[in-house]
Amino acid sequence: MEASAELPVALPLPPQPKAVDLLIIAGEHSGDEHAAKIVEQLLRERPDLNIVALGGRHLQAAGAQVLFDLPKVSVVGFFEVVKHLRFFRSLFKAVLTWIAQQRPAHICFVDYPGFNLRLAKALKEQGLSRKGGGAIKLHYYVAPQIWAWKSHRRFAMAETLDRLGVIFPFETECFEDTSLPVTFVGHPFVAKEAESALCYDPAAPVLLLPGSRKAAVGRIFPVLLKAFRIARKQEPSMRARVVYPTAAQLDQLQAIANGYPDLQDAIEWLPNSSPSISGSRVLMSSGTYSLACALAAIPGAIVYRLHPISYWLGRMLVKVPYIGIANILLKRALYPEYLQADAKPEILAHALLTAGSPERVASAQADAAELRATLRPETNTSAASWLLHGMDNA
Repeated sequence: MEASAELPVALPLPPQPKAVDLLIIAGEHSGDEHAAKIVEQLLRERPDLNIVALGGRHLQAAGAQVLFDLPKVSVVGFFEVVKHLRFFRSLFKAVLTWIAQQRPAHICFVDYPGFNLRLAKALKEQGLSRKGGGAIKLHYYVAPQIWAWKSHRRFAMAETLDRLGVIFPFETECFEDTSLPVTFVGHPFVAKEAESALCYDPAAPVLLLPGSRKAAVGRIFPVLLKAFRIARKQEPSMRARVVYPTAAQLDQLQAIANGYPDLQDAIEWLPNSSPSISGSRVLMSSGTYSLACALAAIPGAIVYRLHPISYWLGRMLVKVPYIGIANILLKRALYPEYLQADAKPEILAHALLTAGSPERVASAQADAAELRATLRPETNTSAASWLLHGMDNA
């Protein structure tokens, strides 16, 4: 989402009246959700912990005191970051100042590497973290995708971080040539306590999932609507469900959808906090929901559009054959991917219409079972137990 003049909390960040046991920094909507599950478990076992966060509504609901709504100002892509560089510099300085004043015992970074890895480096340089001679222990959960690009970051991570918890089994191998302790803690979608709202239902509407970032949604959602419109001409009974994370994004999505008055009665709007979200087929961006849909065995396709400069830079730097994580994990195109100019409404409409074939449905179910087995750790290790162990063994 683009940074806005209407920030959720005024800078500087509010001070804490008592010692902070754990600061969590989660800058994306998905990271906010994953971190919230950890906080829920930590507070069940240790209700005395004082946990504060730079995060969103999920962390707040889980019991963390949110100092700043970081996911609300999330952006993606080189062009988008540069556009809001002054704001992010100001935010970075405010966070660093707060940490220097409050001295939390532990910090858990959750994904968001552009911000979090820079902060970890600054904490070392200022002598605040363990690796810099200070007292703050740095944990990192959900590793940056060094297997896709910027693999050299692993050495800087080993120099600044104390421990790393990864959610994909192959990621432990990526750090074998470093001194950083790395643990595969399993993916949050297949954790023992995980309850996915997503489910496959052949009689349900199709799902249109344009993602959570404002700039990307503005490019992707109109294409999804055009594809849905074309598909309905061949399948007039087709209906759609659009899933959104926040009220602000609902406003953005509905403003875009207003340009398609013929589709108004065919679209249902659902918050991602809904207890049940069923779908028969899906057109989606490559974010967190692409893996969730794969685990729910919902067939469909991935659609993605970036600013042309950001996409060009990405093609130069990224070294993976797919952008969908399920495709990457199983090394095949569970979901066909339509990127940039290839994301044409006519092509996507065909993908939507054919996704519900018996062959695609059976394949999706088999793929889901394989994914679940791949993403479960061999031990009983969970993200919460990994973090608590690291906090207790200071």
